[in-house]
Amino acid sequence: MPPPLAKPATPEPAAPETVAPGSVTTGSNDSDDGSLAAAYGATSANSGLVPLTLARRSPQADDVEIAIEFCGLCHSDVHAVRGEWGGQAWPLVPGHEIVGTVSRVGAAVTDFAPGDRVGVGCIVDSCRECESCLDGLEQYCENGMTGTYGAADRRNGDAITQGGYSSSIVVDRRYVLRVPDSLDPKAVAPLLCAGVTTYSPLRHFDVEEGDVVGVVGLGGLGHMAVKLAKAMGARVVVFTTSESKVPAALELGADEVVLSRDEAAMDAANRTIDLIIDTVAAPHDLNPLFRTLRVDGALFQLGLPSEAMPPVNPRALIRRRIAYAGSLIGGIAETQEMLDFCAQHGVVADIEVVRAEQLNEAYDRMVAGDVKYRFVLDTSTLRAPAEEADA
Repeated sequence: MPPPLAKPATPEPAAPETVAPGSVTTGSNDSDDGSLAAAYGATSANSGLVPLTLARRSPQADDVEIAIEFCGLCHSDVHAVRGEWGGQAWPLVPGHEIVGTVSRVGAAVTDFAPGDRVGVGCIVDSCRECESCLDGLEQYCENGMTGTYGAADRRNGDAITQGGYSSSIVVDRRYVLRVPDSLDPKAVAPLLCAGVTTYSPLRHFDVEEGDVVGVVGLGGLGHMAVKLAKAMGARVVVFTTSESKVPAALELGADEVVLSRDEAAMDAANRTIDLIIDTVAAPHDLNPLFRTLRVDGALFQLGLPSEAMPPVNPRALIRRRIAYAGSLIGGIAETQEMLDFCAQHGVVADIEVVRAEQLNEAYDRMVAGDVKYRFVLDTSTLRAPAEEADA
């Protein structure tokens, strides 16, 4: 587990001024004639999250300016903010599960208009020329996708992208998603990472009615895997090490829960599963899970442990023609497909909404596993931007 987050800076005694989503405050901005956005971010690996002000560019011809309403908190945000994934440019404003409304569009934009409810996920650009991009698999861009935060924006002077813990963002229209009106916008936000991350392997495996899907882990990703697999008509079996997770898994719609530390229960599950979605981000032995798969079954690894995993026994793969694969979020078209699917089936994330001043506490609670199942920031609680930008 990551180390505890450093204590945040002592708050000012006066009540903070807040800024409503979509409010635009202009001021000194050396980058262009854009706007200033209120934000929360880190100034170092041990600063915690503190109020910041971002300079956002004016919409270029193909750009969409979005007034952010909600932004989901992903565990990868914690790793990035705490400097646990290597070198990082500071300051850093995380957040790649963004939902808001269009406030302005560039001259060439015809598919979005002010007032539209939209979303932005983990990708804000890619090369648009490689085989992966042309196939709609921008997440596998052979020249490197541009992440929503902490990445060099090659089309905009290599400025470091800053994410959704902010009151606004400007994104090329190609990477903006349309949020269906029937879905609760705050509960949609986690779909843009956790949702598509689990949807993509389910679609890749062509899960359909009658299939049996195993889900390992019942956190932010796992709870979405359960909901999506059930919506596709599958029978869902949750594997967990914790007996306390049994009622929660059944409440989410799981048909069965297997305690993976119970050898008899695991023996009973032998050759019963078509596909396993493994969401656990801690080292664990996969070999017992392989034994639950049928011939031509597959295990998709979504969790990314920080330490080495126990070795995989190739005999388990060979004897049943089992595939062991990984999967990374989803492309733009697939993410839109996922949103439309969720609208059709009434699927959203289970969330807890937090205020800006609760972000550091929320990070500590995420590390402790104390959330069902995703936190979402209400950006109306951000402080008003300062007169000059921090980034």
